[in-house]
Amino acid sequence: MTSSTTETQWGPVWLDDEKVRFRVWAPGTDQLSLRIDGSDVAMQRDARGWFAVEQSGVAPGAAYQFVFPDGFTVPDPASRAQQGDVHGPSLLTDPKSYQWQNADWNGRRWEEAVFYELHVGTFTPEGTFRAAIEKLPYLVELGITAVELLPVAQFGGNRGWGYDGVLLYAPHNAYGSPEDLKALVDAAHGHGLMIFLDVVYNHFGPDGNYLPKLAPEFFHPERHTPWGGAIAYEKPDVRPFFIDNALYWLDEYRFDGLRLDAVDHVHDSDSTVEILVEIAQRIRAAFPGRHVHTTTEDNRNITALHERGPDGEIVLHSGEWNDDFHNAAHVVASGEVESYYEDFADQPLKQVARILAEGFAYQGEPSKHADGEPRGESSAHLPPTAFVDFLQNHDQVGNRAYGERLVSLSDPGVLRVLTAVLLLSPHIPLLFMGEEWGETNPFFFFTDFHGELADAVRKGRRQEFAKFLHFRDEENVIPDPNEEDTFARSRIDWSKAENSDWLPFYKELLKLRQEKIVPLLAEAAGNSGTVVVSEDDVLAVDWEFGTKRLSLRANLSGETATVPPAIGSILFSEPKTIGEANAGTLPPHSMFYALDDR
Repeated sequence: MTSSTTETQWGPVWLDDEKVRFRVWAPGTDQLSLRIDGSDVAMQRDARGWFAVEQSGVAPGAAYQFVFPDGFTVPDPASRAQQGDVHGPSLLTDPKSYQWQNADWNGRRWEEAVFYELHVGTFTPEGTFRAAIEKLPYLVELGITAVELLPVAQFGGNRGWGYDGVLLYAPHNAYGSPEDLKALVDAAHGHGLMIFLDVVYNHFGPDGNYLPKLAPEFFHPERHTPWGGAIAYEKPDVRPFFIDNALYWLDEYRFDGLRLDAVDHVHDSDSTVEILVEIAQRIRAAFPGRHVHTTTEDNRNITALHERGPDGEIVLHSGEWNDDFHNAAHVVASGEVESYYEDFADQPLKQVARILAEGFAYQGEPSKHADGEPRGESSAHLPPTAFVDFLQNHDQVGNRAYGERLVSLSDPGVLRVLTAVLLLSPHIPLLFMGEEWGETNPFFFFTDFHGELADAVRKGRRQEFAKFLHFRDEENVIPDPNEEDTFARSRIDWSKAENSDWLPFYKELLKLRQEKIVPLLAEAAGNSGTVVVSEDDVLAVDWEFGTKRLSLRANLSGETATVPPAIGSILFSEPKTIGEANAGTLPPHSMFYALDDR
């Protein structure tokens, strides 16, 4: 399925079983040739700078490149697969070659989502799509309903997080072939799992991006993101590159949804319909018979992309990654208040309560970390399911200097309380791979760059942490992102799951979530949450779902605390010895959820 006319369509198109049209937008040159299987063929240029040529007698697996008049060769920016790295030839693929085993899969409802975020390269010892298939039954048994892959678009080198992708249509071949990725999606569906893909539309990586040479107009030279020149989304030849990409992953690969990375850096104010809105609209129009969901990561705390319709239906994007929940909970768990955590240093538990009841902590208040600038807007009118919450994710672990996980930074009692709060709240929960068994292996920031680029990344990483007191000591050397050992040490250790005290705890909570919390969420509406006035170290929130009320009470302090009474019977408590919901006190590091059906 493609959203564009032929005139703006990127990438090769099969016209019949042996004939392919090759097209690329290259207004930066007057001449361009196609080199396919060693032979060069001149391409025809139109007035807008699109080059095209049709070739007969070709087959899947054929290698091709685009050749400039001086002999310089580049891969197809919309390559579907690479023969080798990002600098070499692209490969023709047959989009219909894979035989789907679960073709009738239509997905699952949004309120059923429990996300499990994983990095393909470090999720298994093999680090491949095929190896990940073997772990899917484990995820089902855990209680996961939605697998989320970190970006898999081809990036420079073999090792990386994936956020420096440059060939956004090509699965990274260090993980496997396009057929291997389709097999992973297919297998997930066979196990009843949704599977999502993280996509990056805010920038291209620094290694292997040839779009500036082919099409300088693809970017705004006068505007920049933290990672390079800003993309000119408003241009009719640029825009389909991203819209078609979103549809491509959902159609050809049958992903159930996408996570759009750092959309606060997708600036498209010059377009009549902002591209983030159009992507959502096109997706919802293209797949009316499937449950397809999209989430966004957005530091602005805005609500326009997640507004619901008159009957509470999702109109654009399904949910927002809620950094506010993580940040406030992290301060509660670890006591850290440096960098962006300074915004949550003052009464972090009160902020957790507001987040759970209303969505965001910052709804227009000034941010210390942003030099006093206001951040966010009112969010209470959105249903709790519009927010994806987490205690850990790739960013929040990997962007630490030493990649420590929260289990290494927090009191176990506090962490158990926060975990139960997360997994039974009416927000959508997300786990980071290994979190459920208390994984202590770090997850570092790692890359596979060389030469000057490697030096720049290494230096930048160390400068990033120079402002932290702990890392001003020369003995505290930040791991080199380009060392293979940095990547190897980031693999999760599956042997730890066998005797983990954490794993049964997570399984119990996730089973209870599907049985008791998910049925409530069909009636989850805006303004359903209320913060109940309580002591400083007490978390007290009520939610209304039609005739039912869900109540949370938690004591995060080291002393017995008075808590507001809750109506109904206890659904879950930590520890198990907690008595009646209206008893009025809680011991240290304890909590309960109570459910009342009036």
